[in-house]
Amino acid sequence: MPRLAPGAGAGAGAPPLTCTIRLSYGAGAIANGVKNVSFSAYLMFFYNQVVGVPAAIVSAALALTLLIDALADPFLGRWSDVIRTRWGRRHPFIYASAIPTAIFFVLVWFPPAGLSNAQIGMWVFVTAMLTRVSISAFEINSQAMTAELSDDYAERTRLFSLRYWFLYIGQYGFSAAALMVFFVATPEFPRGQLNPDSYIGFALLGSAMILVSMFVCGLGTHARIPYLRQAETRATRATVGTHFREMFGAFRNRAFLAIFGFGVFKFTAIGLYAATALYFNTYLFGLSASQLAILTLDSVVAATIAAPLAPFMSRRLGKRASSMLFAVLGVILSLSPLILTYLDLFFQPGDPRLMITLFLIGAVYGAMIAISLINTSSMLADVVEDSAVKTGRHEAGTFFAASSFMQQCSTALGLVVNGLILTWAAFPQKVKPGEVTEAMLDSLLIHYIPASLTLWVFGCAILLLYPITRERHQRNLAILEARRAEAMARMMSDSALGTPLT
Repeated sequence: MPRLAPGAGAGAGAPPLTCTIRLSYGAGAIANGVKNVSFSAYLMFFYNQVVGVPAAIVSAALALTLLIDALADPFLGRWSDVIRTRWGRRHPFIYASAIPTAIFFVLVWFPPAGLSNAQIGMWVFVTAMLTRVSISAFEINSQAMTAELSDDYAERTRLFSLRYWFLYIGQYGFSAAALMVFFVATPEFPRGQLNPDSYIGFALLGSAMILVSMFVCGLGTHARIPYLRQAETRATRATVGTHFREMFGAFRNRAFLAIFGFGVFKFTAIGLYAATALYFNTYLFGLSASQLAILTLDSVVAATIAAPLAPFMSRRLGKRASSMLFAVLGVILSLSPLILTYLDLFFQPGDPRLMITLFLIGAVYGAMIAISLINTSSMLADVVEDSAVKTGRHEAGTFFAASSFMQQCSTALGLVVNGLILTWAAFPQKVKPGEVTEAMLDSLLIHYIPASLTLWVFGCAILLLYPITRERHQRNLAILEARRAEAMARMMSDSALGTPLT
């Protein structure tokens, strides 16, 4: 492997990214997409409505897994930032996490027979927590690699557009396949998603997709290792206190704090939506598994629309403005069917216009939210250089780990809110669609609609504090390049005077 000069990275003589590298990098997001949709949309439903565990126990167990994962994420990110191996900083974690993630994911769906509700809650907590920590080691490092694959302002948005397209393929493509193949209707279970046996194939297919996706990402980007930024060599060994000071010092960056604050509200809303959507689709709109499969594909359409539009909107409006604008417009559109249903102004279950309307709204809403997410992720990559100007350290792993920490905690909050809403609505477990009363559904709507809208609006208000523009990013790159050139000149001068290069 070629030896890198100190501080070398994406912009230091690296060849252009090939199509294979871009696709392999993006394909890694399939793993997280499969895990996301499985845990956020199906896991609560499976244990609450299929196994029969009270929603409060399941939501508490899932929230705790997110909190444990969130606590582990900053340390995983810091570890990857400072580690030095022949495969660089990111790839050892990518490879090491693949098989454990696939195994733990399967175990989540197979609780031993004869357990009490509390014991099942403990099973959910342990297996889901191990799955989350394992895949976080992969996700943190694959996302941190974005800031090292390219330092170009626009290229980063294109890379994240590709990544989010694959994320949606994994998330919603897998969900659609599961609904069409595994959750088919039977005489005993007209709603296939209530059939316990359906989850066997669901779990095995999800595990296989996770494993393949993670190895494709690692192997497909392996040739890029010599051009990724390596950990800086320290003159003295860093103490535990040094690591903590540097890690938490990075979090004081204003741009990062703005993204962090936005993300807390955003991912709480996303977690709430993901956990509640299957309830609305099953009990409010009366959709079958095959209809849900078709409806799920609207997100694949959304990702396909958003992938080229996100870089375009970033250039026209700026990353911050496009993130805020499309977030607010998207959530308003997504709530419109629920608001109209509450007012008895929307199509009734069984109306042939219901599916096409929900599909079109979902595709447009999903594209808007995806554009917001893509540009926000690209903004986080730009924070790496902004922080490096102030601290002298490139800590992509630390920042993306902190972002993962925020996502886990916020998604946990969304699950907790979901559990509270189900409890306040007196929504029973293992209930048949015909037994759900209008009062139960109205209570879900009354609590969900204002909660979702408030979370998104407050988050966007915080994002107003984000200060990095294209011009500031270019200035940061120029400063860092000048420092790198100065360091290289100093090394060459020392070498000429007889001091050996290290």
